[in-house]
Amino acid sequence: MVDGEDGGSVGPKAPDRAVRLEDRTVAAAGPAVRPGVMGSVDATRPIRPPVRTVAPREVGEPAASTAADTPDIPSTPDRHTSAMMKSLSVLGILRLVTVAPVLRFAVARYGVPPGSPTRSGCAGCGAPIGPATLGPAGRCPACRGRLGAPPAAVELALVAALAVLVLVDGTLAERAAVAWWLAWAVPLVLVDLAVRRLPDRLTLPAAAGTVLLLGVAAATGVGSGPWLRALAAGAGLALAFAATTLLFGRRGFGLGDAKLALSVGALLGWYGWPTLVVGLVLTSVLSGVVGLALLLARRVRWSSHLPFGPFLVLGTAAALLLAA
Repeated sequence: MVDGEDGGSVGPKAPDRAVRLEDRTVAAAGPAVRPGVMGSVDATRPIRPPVRTVAPREVGEPAASTAADTPDIPSTPDRHTSAMMKSLSVLGILRLVTVAPVLRFAVARYGVPPGSPTRSGCAGCGAPIGPATLGPAGRCPACRGRLGAPPAAVELALVAALAVLVLVDGTLAERAAVAWWLAWAVPLVLVDLAVRRLPDRLTLPAAAGTVLLLGVAAATGVGSGPWLRALAAGAGLALAFAATTLLFGRRGFGLGDAKLALSVGALLGWYGWPTLVVGLVLTSVLSGVVGLALLLARRVRWSSHLPFGPFLVLGTAAALLLAA
């Protein structure tokens, strides 16, 4: 060992290098805290609570939930509205399952040319038909021939009718009147598209039930004013349609359209005269646009006669949605 200038001993080179590295490490870490000097606690200084620091969130890590991020709890009316919509959806599915075979049978039975007897069996094999024998494919269960409405046409029309029924506002009796009219409107549209006729077996029950249920709505709610207006609107619209048949013949509306106008006018008139006007305007616009498109596509001629029942039903449904 060799004595150094400061009175200490100087060791070998390797330990000295290690000591220097250790000194550098300590210097980099900062001055050491000596007990009793810098590390002592001053009793006169208030103790500050430690500041809580939040580490930065990694990518993909969910943020901590705060009061602002807490979702609002729906109020009681919102829960009641949600429950009502779910119940309507369930009832709508049940109606779709139970009503679809009956309406499909009505389309197959009354979808015959004017002057022909109603269909009671398959035109190809003569097999009897009924609500339980006709499926969504629209074919005879015996010979698999096409029978009645196109495949799934009744089901799709019922889904659209159910959407209209859910979106239209009103009391229970008013909704019942709309549901009754829509149930008859579905086969009427499909029959008119197939053979261009609106049978009395479908138009007259639609009008009678609609007027009766609107009368129940008037007796249990708003009074007789809207019901009398509905009667006047239905009768007036039916007479106007029938007058065009008498004056213009085939170029005017058919008598089937006039009988359908009974229920259409009553239903739209219940919601007010403006709703009736809007329904007629929408019907005219729809028929004009579709007729022009078919004419440009050379699918029809100027002398062709388009079925007016589907446009009347669509215009009425659109007016009901706008009035909701």
